[in-house]
Amino acid sequence: MARRRLWPAWLQDLAGAWVFYSVLPGWPGSRPRFVRIARFAPWIGLVLGGLEGLLWLLTAGWLPQPVQVCLVIALGLILSGGLHLDGVIDTADGLAAGPRALEAMDDSRAGAAGVQALALLLLLRAAGLLALAALTSPLLVAWTLVLTAIWGRVSPLVAIARFPYLRDGGTAGFHRQGQRGLGRELLPALLLLVALALLVWLWPAAGGRAQSWLTLLLPALPAVAVPLWLGRRLGGHSGDSYGACVEWSQTLGLLLCALALSAPPLRAVLMAAG
Repeated sequence: MARRRLWPAWLQDLAGAWVFYSVLPGWPGSRPRFVRIARFAPWIGLVLGGLEGLLWLLTAGWLPQPVQVCLVIALGLILSGGLHLDGVIDTADGLAAGPRALEAMDDSRAGAAGVQALALLLLLRAAGLLALAALTSPLLVAWTLVLTAIWGRVSPLVAIARFPYLRDGGTAGFHRQGQRGLGRELLPALLLLVALALLVWLWPAAGGRAQSWLTLLLPALPAVAVPLWLGRRLGGHSGDSYGACVEWSQTLGLLLCALALSAPPLRAVLMAAG
């Protein structure tokens, strides 16, 4: 009973999220529980994105930027165990199969659409990082890596709350068990984002407060748009499409920030706002 009091339900869910969403070592003496872990996925994104950002900062200035990009992308895939990439491939195959979407997504073999989707995802992520590196400081690039990793893991919360689960008895169906509505499930992510907003207010990343605010808020657009679009196309969501939501939201968030910072009118406004 004493150990149970040391590990309340929410902390057990957080420990479960740590184990499920990363390959990082588990906490000593932890009691992971796999009930409402998706609500804590953005917190895991903070850690994984923070490690990617740290690698970017440590290699800035002495490694060519394309090498940095490849290393950071590789680190992100390693730290997550490639958990969501299979979802990117299977979801693309499902979208290409039309009415046979679930059958195609269940097939363990990667189809042509899935391979193309994976290549496109990695190319767009690399393009976003290269563009950010050319436009702003290493610190703001690292900051953007953190924010997009967080928002990418907010995305499945929208999918879980707004759409039915497509597979009876599917392995990812547990995410909907004990689900208490989008507002309650978003609360840990909102607390995290408020803390980061306070950090921006007190200590903006190099590049200016306006750019820091933009990279804090702009990735929210794909984090909402991707699960809504996929859910409508598929008629619901599965574990595969939850993973696709993470990867596509994170990638499009990076690219969107880079495009926004490179747009001449907005860039002039941001520089003036400083």
